[in-house]
Amino acid sequence: MKTNRAQSATSLPTAPREDADGRFAKYMLMMGIRIACFIAMAVVTPYGWYTFVFAAGAIFLPYIAVIVANVGQDAAETTRIDPERAIEAPRTAPTAPAASDAPVVIRIAETPRIDPPRENDA
Repeated sequence: MKTNRAQSATSLPTAPREDADGRFAKYMLMMGIRIACFIAMAVVTPYGWYTFVFAAGAIFLPYIAVIVANVGQDAAETTRIDPERAIEAPRTAPTAPAASDAPVVIRIAETPRIDPPRENDA
């Protein structure tokens, strides 16, 4: 079904490449935290209850990171601006008086290519 409403560039979702880059960055951040948990689990002494917290982070963060990385952009996150609510451009006086309400037509014509003179023609 065709509508007469104007499309709005502000209502477009994030580009797929930007969405993938953002998800990859989140995944790498969580994997960095996982590595830090492994290192902290081995280095921090004396061992205590926090060692189990580091171990849990090292074990469960990969699962959480994959879940976060596979979740795409949510449709509710995009802020859409209704085109009817957009601010209209100020109306200025036309530079040339319009003869009628007919649309203005701009014609562009190309000139034929003129080859440069050859050196052998002399």
